[in-house]
Amino acid sequence: MTVRESDEAPRAGEQVVVDVAAVVVTYNSTRHVAALLDSLPDAFGSLTYSVVVVDNGSTDGTPDLLAGRSDCTVVQALNDGYAAGINRAVLASPEASTVLILNPDATLDPDAVPQLLEVLRRRPGAGIVAPRVREEDGSLSPTLRRGPTLGRVGGLSFTRLAVFAERIEIPGEYESEHEVDWAVGAILLVDRRCFDALKGLDESYFLYSEETDFSLRARDAGWATVYTPRAGAMHVGGGSGESATTHTMQMLNRVRLYRRRTGDLRAWLYFGMTVVVETRRAVLGQRASWTTVHALLRPSLRPPQLRANSAFLPS
Repeated sequence: MTVRESDEAPRAGEQVVVDVAAVVVTYNSTRHVAALLDSLPDAFGSLTYSVVVVDNGSTDGTPDLLAGRSDCTVVQALNDGYAAGINRAVLASPEASTVLILNPDATLDPDAVPQLLEVLRRRPGAGIVAPRVREEDGSLSPTLRRGPTLGRVGGLSFTRLAVFAERIEIPGEYESEHEVDWAVGAILLVDRRCFDALKGLDESYFLYSEETDFSLRARDAGWATVYTPRAGAMHVGGGSGESATTHTMQMLNRVRLYRRRTGDLRAWLYFGMTVVVETRRAVLGQRASWTTVHALLRPSLRPPQLRANSAFLPS
C-alpha cells in the first residue's frame, strides 16, 4: 500500500490509518494522470493520505506509466465502469475518515485538500465537499448543478433561470460557500461514513450520472453536498475521450436516474422530451445526437454496458 505521510511511519504490523484515501480511475489517461499525481503532495499539505489508482483496461500505455511510479498503488481491472472502479479503489485503500474522488484529468492546487477537509469537519451533516474548479485556460468551470426536473431536461443553462437550467452558470454562485444539489464528480471529498451508508457509487450507471445519483441519495439520507471556493483545482474534461457512445450513455442515464427518483409516469414525459431535445440537437448539427436518438427509440441499439435494452423506457 502506498501511503504519503507527514509523521513517523507505522511500526511493522501496525494498521495503516490515513486522513484521506485518494481514489482515481484511469482509462487511456496517459496525457493527464501524471500531472494529477504530481500535484498531490502539495495539495495534501501536512495530511496523511493514500493514493489508489484503478486502471479500467487501458490500451494506450497508462498501465506502463503507472507501473513506473512509486507514489500510488495500482489495481488492474476489467472495464466494468467508472463507479465500479471507484468502489474497487476504496476497498483497496487503507482505513481513512474521508475519500477523495479524483478524475485523472484533474490537478489540485496547493493545500486544496486541507481546505476541503476543514469544511467537512466544520459543517454538521456535510457528506460531500466540492472545490472551485477552473478550465485549462484558467476560466471558471461551472461545476455546480441543480437537481433534474422536467423543466430542466432541455439543458437551457444559457437562460440562467433555475426552472430551466440544471447547470449553474451564474458567477456569483461560485463566490461563497453553500449547499448545492450536486456537483460534477471530478473532484469530491466524501465523508467515509456517507460513502459506506450509501454503499458507494451505483455501478449500474457504468459511466455518467453516478455522481448525481450519489449526491441526491446522500441528501435523501441527510448528508449535504457543500461547495467551497477556498479549495481550488483544474479539470481538463473529456480526458478519456468523448464519442457518440458516451453521449448516448449520458442521455440514457439521465432518463434512468429520473425514472428511479420519480416513477414511470413522469419518466415517460422526461423520456419523450429527451427524444425531442436530442432530435433538435441532431438537426442543428450535433452528429452524436443522431446515435442517441436511435438508441432512445430502439433499445437494441443501446450500449450493452448499461444493461438498459430490455424495455423501451430505460430503467
